Amino acid sequence: MSSLPIWLDGARACGYLPDRQARSGFVHPSVAMTPQLYSQLIALGFRRSGDYVYKPYCPSCQACIPTRLPVASFAPDRKQKRCRKRNADTRSVIRPAEFDPRHFDLYRRYLAARHDDPDKEPVSTEDYLNFLGSRWCDTRFVEFLIGGRLAAVAVVDIVDDGLSAVYTFFDPEFAEFSPGVYAVLWQIETAAQWGLPYLYLGFWIEDCRKMRYKIEYQPLLGLVGDRWQPLSNHTFNEE
Repeated sequence: MSSLPIWLDGARACGYLPDRQARSGFVHPSVAMTPQLYSQLIALGFRRSGDYVYKPYCPSCQACIPTRLPVASFAPDRKQKRCRKRNADTRSVIRPAEFDPRHFDLYRRYLAARHDDPDKEPVSTEDYLNFLGSRWCDTRFVEFLIGGRLAAVAVVDIVDDGLSAVYTFFDPEFAEFSPGVYAVLWQIETAAQWGLPYLYLGFWIEDCRKMRYKIEYQPLLGLVGDRWQPLSNHTFNEE
């Protein structure tokens, strides 16, 4: 892979660590992105948001660590085993990455319950598709149904060496089933069934509660110093 033009955005308040500034490096829109090229880039720590492919570029902070899980070596802990048991009757349906009003309604209800902000403009269909969809990526919307009702949707990208967990949203009424955890477990099992070695889980941030959960899926690997290496709850605490 030859060098790619990278566009740096301006400094802004970090959305994960409130006391810090953040910047991102985006692959320039002039590059003809393909699933094959993205497969190479995700292994180098990039992620996508809609059609845009980016990675953090914060010279004074290295808190965002790209992660992936070798699915053949995954060992569920007790909480994850309980989640599997609770979801024994949960049914999954793999859908194409197309607009579905049922998904959109669920997405808006999820945001209202999890990120309640009365001053924020309601999310539009364009916002929704620009965030989760892509014109070039091999993406699926996976439905999880409990008792015949749509309980959750996981947005999943397929890359050459694995699956990539993009986003999961769920009906708050089904929170007791831990749909976010179950969606990750489903992706781990599906990657293994499809003969794909990894599940890419995005960035792990030790000091951010909503991003720290990824460390619970072991043996987790992090891209640190341009090398994939094991991460655990003690990786950085011991330094």
